[in-house]
Amino acid sequence: MRDQKIIFFGCSLDSDERDESVQEKLAAMSSGPREDDPYASVMAFVRNEVDPGLWEEIGSLEVPDWLRPVPPPGEKENIHVDSFVSFIDNDGCRTFAEMIGEHVVEKIYPQVPCMMAVDHSLTGGVFRKLVTLASPEKVSLVVLDSHTDALPPPISSDAIAYDMETNPHSPYDANDPYLVNRPDSYNASSFLHHLLSEGVVEPKNLYIIGIGDYPPKHSFRIKDPRIKRYSGHYRGLKQKGVTLITKKELMNSSSKVRNILKGIDTPHMYVSIDMDVGAGNALNGVRFTNRRGLNEKQINRISELLHERLSGGVNLIGMDLNEFNPRAIDPSSVSSHDRTYRIAANLIRKLCFGLKEM
Repeated sequence: MRDQKIIFFGCSLDSDERDESVQEKLAAMSSGPREDDPYASVMAFVRNEVDPGLWEEIGSLEVPDWLRPVPPPGEKENIHVDSFVSFIDNDGCRTFAEMIGEHVVEKIYPQVPCMMAVDHSLTGGVFRKLVTLASPEKVSLVVLDSHTDALPPPISSDAIAYDMETNPHSPYDANDPYLVNRPDSYNASSFLHHLLSEGVVEPKNLYIIGIGDYPPKHSFRIKDPRIKRYSGHYRGLKQKGVTLITKKELMNSSSKVRNILKGIDTPHMYVSIDMDVGAGNALNGVRFTNRRGLNEKQINRISELLHERLSGGVNLIGMDLNEFNPRAIDPSSVSSHDRTYRIAANLIRKLCFGLKEM
């Protein structure tokens, strides 16, 4: 497909601050050692199925033990919600993303990076560095995701506060001090907002496909200023030129996606896949399962449409797959039928090498 090789690497940074994630980590720590790096599990498929002359691998980056998906038992005293909140609110995700970007330039460029990671914010570090070499107007960023990941944390926390006040069935805990008044940090839910505001990606070159968190129609009629800012932010993204394709739109008309992707006219494309795009439907091994995603057939269809565009003259400049939750998968268990890693490998097969899914 190209003169460059695909260079695979990983990063298992997992700074998820939700209490449910922290409790999950504590439980996993006490159950004994296990593989917690998605890179290793996905690469097991790639090594067996793809001509080794087309790719190389350089392994996973070092991550502090307490920030791994399954920290070792000795880190128990550090596994608290406030520890992860402090890391995120002090822009720890940005620091890691920038480190990843430098790693790509030093170890991979001009070959094509393909990252397998946990925290989606790392995408921004890779993309930022590649764009400095090509310029924003020449690179499209296509994101498959159940969440928009372009919301400033203060807007999100204000919307959560409104929900807790007005919704008797709110899933949020009013006693959780970390749900409100969060600073505007760079993280997995906001990194696209920062890429846009910092001019790293042009709005017309950003495509977010499969989202399930677009505000319902009635929310645009709510007068509360917190919800007006929340729903208005989504509207503003579209007005600026960002392409938002909801899960519902995808299911109603795949031809719409094809037409949109056919319209990409930049010479380069970066593809970022949040594996929760298939959460609770095609797969289960992801960090966020609050929204039911696409089924495997629908995911394969999108990858086929992306492959068509890449085969039509647009160059794949980089790719990543992220938001894995290794704690939710035990590959060594004979009873495990989850296809998270299998689907990830299929996406790599199709988009990087033009091979059919297995």
